[in-house]
Amino acid sequence: MNIVYNIMVFLHIIGAAMIVGIWIVQMKKPTVHPRQFDGAALQLITGIVMMGLIPALDMDANYMKLGIKFAIAAVVAVLAFIGSRKYKKDEPVSKGLAHSVGGLALLNVAIATLWQ
Repeated sequence: MNIVYNIMVFLHIIGAAMIVGIWIVQMKKPTVHPRQFDGAALQLITGIVMMGLIPALDMDANYMKLGIKFAIAAVVAVLAFIGSRKYKKDEPVSKGLAHSVGGLALLNVAIATLWQ
C-alpha cells in the first residue's frame, strides 16, 4: 500500500507542476491551457485517492488542512475547465481567470508544504 501512496504523491506533484509551470510560462500573455485542466484533474483524483489511503495506512492526517486543499483544488479544476473550453474555442481568456488558476494552485502547494 505504501508504494501506491508514494505513486499518488508523485502524480500529485506532476499535476501541480502542470498547472503552475504552464502558468509561469504564459505569464506575459496569460491564458488557461487545456493541459492545466488535465493537471487539475490529476491533482483532484490523486488527492482523493491519497485521502482514502490515509486510514488504510494508519497515517496521522490533518483533515482541516486536507479539506481546505480539496476545496481549493476543486475551484482550480472548475476554473481550469472554464478556461480550457474558452482556449479550445479560440475565445479570449481573461487575465483574472488565468491568474486565478495558477495562483490558487500555487496557494495549494504553499498550504501543502508550509502548514505543519
